Amino acid sequence: MLPQPSTAYLDAMREGIERRARAAKAARAAARKAKATALEEAESYPGQRSAWKRIATVGESLRADLRELAFDLHDHPEEAFEEHHAAATIAALLRAHGHRVEVGVGGLATALRAECASPNFDPQYDPTVAILAEYDALPGIGHGCGHNIIAAAGVGAFLAASKSIKNMDAVRGRIILLGTPAEEGHTGKEYLIRGGAFAGVDAAMMVHPFSFDLAEHAWVGRRTLTATFHGVAAHASSEPFMGRNALDAATLAYQGFGLLRQQMPPSDRLHAIIIEGGQRPSVIPDTATMTIYVRSLMAQTLSDLSERIDAVLDGAALMAGVEVSKEWDEHPASLPVRNNHALSARWAATQEERGRRALPGGVVPDTLAASTDFGNVSHLVPGIHPMVKIAPQGVALHTRAFAEYARSEAAVDTAVDSAIGLGQVALDTLGDAPLLAAAREEFKAAGGVLRVE
Repeated sequence: MLPQPSTAYLDAMREGIERRARAAKAARAAARKAKATALEEAESYPGQRSAWKRIATVGESLRADLRELAFDLHDHPEEAFEEHHAAATIAALLRAHGHRVEVGVGGLATALRAECASPNFDPQYDPTVAILAEYDALPGIGHGCGHNIIAAAGVGAFLAASKSIKNMDAVRGRIILLGTPAEEGHTGKEYLIRGGAFAGVDAAMMVHPFSFDLAEHAWVGRRTLTATFHGVAAHASSEPFMGRNALDAATLAYQGFGLLRQQMPPSDRLHAIIIEGGQRPSVIPDTATMTIYVRSLMAQTLSDLSERIDAVLDGAALMAGVEVSKEWDEHPASLPVRNNHALSARWAATQEERGRRALPGGVVPDTLAASTDFGNVSHLVPGIHPMVKIAPQGVALHTRAFAEYARSEAAVDTAVDSAIGLGQVALDTLGDAPLLAAAREEFKAAGGVLRVE
């Protein structure tokens, strides 16, 4: 029997999460008691409380539609850029509720767009909020990341908010639903950015299923690299001295990455595999190829680590006497997520009303992080990417177990709560001028617009 990895680190991490969660709960209780939140003291803009109630009522009325959508997408998983069934299904639901839908926007055949604006909307002066919906699946395990729930929540939020914005004089603005394909292993949102799909957008928001409810969480940026070493083939027995071994260079690089990890920041991640290293042992291979993922918590450290990777590959080639060619980012890189605290705080308030407690950033360690192309959007406009609980603690993303929870009644409950919350935050972003001003100021102070290229 194979020895199993020790769970000591995970056990300690879970204990720490529970301890910090209890502290966050106590702090939130004290805040409620003191009536410190804007929502408890007064409405942020005229009619906010009634608008929130209207969105909640509409969101609940959509439960059957959202359940059917989430389960249908789960039953028909489609990988990146192939989400034709998902796009058509979502478009049909939106049209059934009276909305015009454009499929094939931003240069992507499976991206979609719908919009709704206040009667007095002026695109030159009034803000626009984008609600995002993902719906691609993973190879082999389907919706092991729960994108079917993301889609249901985003569609539900758009439908609920659109019914309110039409009847509120206090809200001037526009809400867009963007269906964003190809997040898994790709950067569909970056293609949409370059295709102009986010032109005129002032803020963007979406949710992501998880095993915790989190108002904010760390997401690391990611770059991909294919490195190919080019050497000289020779007979491995009779004339090995006439060869230049490309596989030697690949193995040297692999070992170099392992040594580099000691000097990497704790939040950095580096994964590499050798996908080609020769055809038979009797021939010194003249070609060896590696696939490498580089991840980091900040854009600058992602750039720094990329430079170190280049140096390791060059050094390995020099030692083996071969050449190396490097192809960075076949698909555009994804940036770390820049969480907007002003909007995240409003999200947490919406979930309080739904009986959910969205934990603040820092409760779950930053090391428990993956990558998402929403990071690119969050460096273009203020954005939020809260995590919503559909599975028990300990059930990891990208597993068959998580895929099972993504087709459960608990996941439908989460989709409805998320739809209501996103709809409320979207409407507040348009109607609460101080909220949008705070989000913009925070975004500017964090560095403003940063484009991945």
